[in-house]
Formats: sequence, C-alpha cells, structure tokens
Amino acid sequence: MSMHVKFWGVRGSIATPSADHMKYGGNTSCVEVVINKRVIILDAGTGVRLLGECLMNRGLKDYLFLQSHTHWDHINGFPFFSPIYRDDVNIKVMAGHLSELGGIKKVLSSQMCQPTFPVPFAELAANLTFEDFKSGDSFSLGDGINVRTAPMKHPDGGTGYRIEYGGKSICYITDTEHVIGRPDQDILNLIEGADLVIYDSTYTDEEYPKFKGWGHSTWQEGVRLCKAANVGQLAIFHHDPSHDDAFMDQIAKDAAQAWPQAFVAREGMTVELETEKQPNKVSYAM
Repeated sequence: MSMHVKFWGVRGSIATPSADHMKYGGNTSCVEVVINKRVIILDAGTGVRLLGECLMNRGLKDYLFLQSHTHWDHINGFPFFSPIYRDDVNIKVMAGHLSELGGIKKVLSSQMCQPTFPVPFAELAANLTFEDFKSGDSFSLGDGINVRTAPMKHPDGGTGYRIEYGGKSICYITDTEHVIGRPDQDILNLIEGADLVIYDSTYTDEEYPKFKGWGHSTWQEGVRLCKAANVGQLAIFHHDPSHDDAFMDQIAKDAAQAWPQAFVAREGMTVELETEKQPNKVSYAM
C-alpha cells in the first residue's frame, strides 16, 4: 500500500527551457499521484506533455485532473497531452473555482480556439468529462481515496487539495499568497498532519515585499506552516522563472538548515509514501 508522487513540472509563471535551469527543471506545474492503478494529475502545465507520453507507454487509459486554477502556466500543456487525442482514453477534469464563470470545460476549450490553436476542442477524441465544485468541498474518488479542498488566495481564485489513502496524505498548495505574521487558517486546517505538502514557494521572504499582491508565497512561509501543522515533509515548489539552478541550490541549502524535512522539488523527482511502518522515500530518478 503506497502513494507514488512524481514531479513532471515544478516551475511557475512560464516555462524556462534554458541551460541554467536544467538541474531543477523548466516545465510548469504538473504532479502525478498514482494510487494502485488510479492516476491523479495535479495541474496541466507544460510538464503534462511528457507525462502523457509516459502514461500511454504504461498502458494506462483512465485519468483524473484536479486543477488548482486555470492561469496559463497551469493549463497550457493540456492541448499537448497526447491521450486527449485517443478514443480509448477516459479523462475527468475537476476544478473548484469556476462554477460562476462558466466552468472548467469552458476555460480549457477557450484556450484551444482559433486563431490561437489549430485543433478545435470539439475534435478531441478522448471521452472527456468535467465537474465543477466549490473550494472547501470534500469528496470520495472511490477505492478508498478521499479528497479535501480549501480555497487559495490567488487572483481569479484557486483550490488546494488534500488526497488521503490508506492512512497517508499529500497536499497540493500552490498559487496562494500569505499575510506576513498571520498564518492562513484554511491551509493549516487542510495540511494538519499530512505526510507531504507541496507548497507554493515562488519567492523568498526577502523578495516577497516586492511582489505583494501577485498571489504567491515563500519557502520560509511553507516551513512555518508545516511546522505548525505537524507535517512530515515539505516540497518547495512553483519556482520563479528568474531563479536559476545556482539560486535554487542556495534555497535547497538554506531550507535544509531551517528544517531538515524540507526539500526542493525537481523534475523527475519521485516520492513514495509507504505504509505506516515504512519511511517515505525520495528519489531523483526519471
């Protein structure tokens, strides 16, 4: 019994395909969670393209997308997710912030309208279903998998997720802004006792005042929240495009000194949340 987590895209705002971003990765947000044969995909940034090819090679044809929000860096990989062009694939997409704006289907289809994309959404071959809920809702995915959600503080809204299975839990908390000196109670409630928290660490505390109001947080705030909520591990995530490998190396060093349970997420990194009796395993193998 385990939960397998793999990072396919860890960058925020825009992809950074440059030589000085190779170590940590340049693709935007996409995290895969596999529970037995169930595939849950957290966001469809540019990292989802390679994930799609991998899923086809593994022969898996049923997927669930849980979208944190729908800014471009979290959805612009969707038209390049090869399974959407296969008629033997079933894909469900869920989001918690768009019910009053036409829903998640409307947003995903709009980015594929001509003249900005050559393939119309209506021509996608996969069996696609869409479901909108309200951030703060909880629901079951079946097979013993439960999901809790909370609203994120981000322009245009967003949703944080907690996925629970077999006594283990991971939280995906990205694109949210904190208030200095005032921990976000919605986040604390969601992440309490979680084994792994993937947190929006776009800035450092030193940088943050210059970007107040942009809807992002810092790795130091992630550490503070995780310590307060008795979290097992923190994955520093959603790296700013200006933060090259040398900058991220320094963050990794500083974070390890601040809290040994914190690490910087890198493309290709995997985390195995094992049974209650086994320690979690972190690997960098692609």
